[in-house]
Amino acid sequence: MKQLCRAAVLALTVCIATPAAAADLRVECYGDGVECEVTGTLAQRFMQAHPETHIAIDKVPYKAIQESLPVQLAAGNGPDIARVTDFGAIQRYFLDMRPLLADPAYWDSNFGATLAWMQSGADDHGIYGLPTQLTVTGPIVNKSLFDQAGIALPGPKASWADWAGASAAVARATHTQAGMAMDRSGHRFAMGAISYGAKYFAADGQPAVVDAGFRNFAAQFVDWNRDGTIEKEVWAAAGGGAYRDAFQDFAQGRIVVYLSGSWQVSRLESSIGDGFEWVVAPPFCGPATCTAMPGGAAFVAFKSSHAPKEAAQFLDFLASAPVYAEMAAKTANIPAHAGLQKAGVKYEAAPRVASALDQFTVAASGVDPAAYRLQGYLLNRPIFNATAARLSQAIVGELTLDQALARITQDVQSALAAAQ
Repeated sequence: MKQLCRAAVLALTVCIATPAAAADLRVECYGDGVECEVTGTLAQRFMQAHPETHIAIDKVPYKAIQESLPVQLAAGNGPDIARVTDFGAIQRYFLDMRPLLADPAYWDSNFGATLAWMQSGADDHGIYGLPTQLTVTGPIVNKSLFDQAGIALPGPKASWADWAGASAAVARATHTQAGMAMDRSGHRFAMGAISYGAKYFAADGQPAVVDAGFRNFAAQFVDWNRDGTIEKEVWAAAGGGAYRDAFQDFAQGRIVVYLSGSWQVSRLESSIGDGFEWVVAPPFCGPATCTAMPGGAAFVAFKSSHAPKEAAQFLDFLASAPVYAEMAAKTANIPAHAGLQKAGVKYEAAPRVASALDQFTVAASGVDPAAYRLQGYLLNRPIFNATAARLSQAIVGELTLDQALARITQDVQSALAAAQ
C-alpha cells in the first residue's frame, strides 16, 4: 500500500491510501470559491472506482496559473491537468482528448459552444478540456432603490436606452451617485456593442472591430459617461487596458444598476447581506439583439502528461451529467453543459444567490453567436484592452470619438502583427 500526498501553494491535498498506482495525475487548480475543494472530493470518488490512478489536487493562486504555469509547460514539467481561463497563451500545449474519450459526441453536443475556445482555429476539432464554469455578463439591479423611487423595473425585452433612462431617474429621485456603472473592461463593453450589431470580424475571419454597430454603441457609451448616466470614474480613473470593477460602488448603494457578471453573485451575497434587495435583470436589448458576453474556466489536459489516457478518463468522469450537475451546484457556477442549462441546476446556495444564478443561466442560453466567437478568439485580449484604453481617452476628452475608434483599429492591427 502507498499513500500519495502532494501539496502546493495553499496546501490543498487529496490523499487516499490505495495499492501502487499505474498512473499519478497532478491537477493544478485555482478557485474563485470552493472549486478546488469540490474537485478534490470528486477526485476521491473517482479514485475509489479506479484504484490504479492517483490524483493530487494542487490549489494555487490565480496569479500562478497566469504567470507560472506557462513557464512550467515550456520547461516540460507542468501538471497533467490545470484549471485555466486564458487559453490562447498556452493552447499549443493542450492534449487532444477526442481519441481517448468514451463518447466524444456527448461532449460535442453539450459543450460545443465552449470547446471552440480551446481550439486553435476553425479547422481544429480537438477536445482539449472540460469547461467547468460558464460566466455570463449582465445587469445587477438595486431593486430597493427602484422601489424607493416608485419606478417600475423595465420589462424583459427593455433596451439599453430604457434602462439608462430608468436608472438615471431612480438616481435622481433617491440622490444616488449614478444610474449605472460598467466594469472597465472591453469584454463587458462587448455585450452592448454586439447588441447594437457589432460583429468584431470581417467576412474573411480577420478582426474588424470598428463597424457601425461598435461605433453606435461607443458613441452612446461615451455620452452616458459624460452626462452622468454611467459612473464616469470607473473608466476614467485608470489608463491603458487596466481592469477595474465597480463592485464596491454597487455594494455600498452608490449606483442603481451594475453591469458586471455572474461571478460576482456569491460576493454580492456576502458583502450586501440584507442591506438592500438586489436582482439580476435579463440582458439589455440593442437594435440588433439582446445578449450577454460569455466567459469561464476549464480543466485542460496537457500533451506532456505521462498518463494521457487517465487524464482524459478523469475529465470524462467530471463531464458526466450527474457529476457535472453536482459540481455546478456545490460551486455555485453556471453550467457550460447545454443540457443542464435547459434542465436547470438545484444550487446549494442562499435563495437570492440561486435565483440570480437561474437568471444568468437563462441569459446564457440566449447568447448571440458573435459573442461566443469573440470570446473564443485566441487574440481577443488586444481587442478588449484597446477598447478600454481608447474609449477611456474619449470619455475624459483626450481623444475625440473618431480618434479613439481609429486608435482601436491601429492598436489591434499592431498587436496582430506582433503576434504573427
